[in-house]
Amino acid sequence: MMLTNEDLQALSQLLDQKLKTELQPMKEDIHILKEDVSFLKNKTTSLEIHLDNVTDRNIQSLAEGHLNLYIKLNKALKVETEKELLIIRVGILEDELRRVKERLNQIA
Repeated sequence: MMLTNEDLQALSQLLDQKLKTELQPMKEDIHILKEDVSFLKNKTTSLEIHLDNVTDRNIQSLAEGHLNLYIKLNKALKVETEKELLIIRVGILEDELRRVKERLNQIA
């Protein structure tokens, strides 16, 4: 049994129709995936812009504030250290003055 050209064309048309029918759901799925990818690209771009414009600026402000606090803390610690040194010096001077008074009382 030999197929004629008409038979081959009819078979070709049937195969084409079958292929189109089976590919249609895949095309729809691909279209949905493309839309999802596009949405995700837009969302990612929006997040990047937010990071650049808002979050980075806020982090910079926080860092500057912490730097100012750090500087103030160091100044306060320096003053506290100087105060402690002065208290020690006063203690030493008071002790020396007490000894001088004791000697003066012994001499007098």
